[in-house]
Amino acid sequence: MPVRIEIKDHIGELVLAHPPVNAFDSVFWNELPEHITKLGHNEDVRCVLIRAEAKGFCAGVDIKEMAAHPERITLLNRGNFLTFKAIRSCPVPVVIGTHGFVIGGGIGMCGAADVVIASDDCFFSLPEIDRGAMGGAAHLSRMLPLHVVRDLFFSGGRIGAKEVMGFGGIKSVVPRADLEKEVRAYASIIASKSRKALLLAKEALNGIEPVDVDRNYRFEQGFTLELYMNEDSQKARDAFVAGKAPAKF
Repeated sequence: MPVRIEIKDHIGELVLAHPPVNAFDSVFWNELPEHITKLGHNEDVRCVLIRAEAKGFCAGVDIKEMAAHPERITLLNRGNFLTFKAIRSCPVPVVIGTHGFVIGGGIGMCGAADVVIASDDCFFSLPEIDRGAMGGAAHLSRMLPLHVVRDLFFSGGRIGAKEVMGFGGIKSVVPRADLEKEVRAYASIIASKSRKALLLAKEALNGIEPVDVDRNYRFEQGFTLELYMNEDSQKARDAFVAGKAPAKF
């Protein structure tokens, strides 16, 4: 199973563990929201902590699955949407610890979370434009300014954790060897608070946000579906699966 869950000291810890890169198929993306929601509604949990064990935090979706089964795009889209929505609407705060790479769906998870702590080897990227897809800008916009988001979206490039912290998108950058310890220590601070106070605080903070990130992401997904129906999309996925450079157009 690509996930491990443990509840201890009022922290509900969810560990993504699907080596080598934590790239998940459409089935798992549709299972993940239930795990998150169940933790958030557990009366003994005051903070949900998400971290990972693999080369990186999350490489997003399984492109090989989409290349072989493009008809599953609507199932995948729904799983992504529900996962990010479950994180943002989780009754208690969600803290994420990231390392290595945060790509595609990993961006959505971090962008939906309340607090992100990253290791010093971590970078964030939305390479969708080179994978025949769209999506992720709505959640990345909770972490970075508009023009930085557009740069990453159009170029498919990457941005380092320290630079993201400079924009206020993550709380702190810590040595890779210390990430697990540091993110648990921070989660423990939150878990020491009143659960009732945390529930009300999370609801209030979500309620005063000026942008409906769930609606905006759903809007984005419509364009992902439109692109998937174009031959350029399949060409991009085939190039990725073949291990080649991005397809030329």
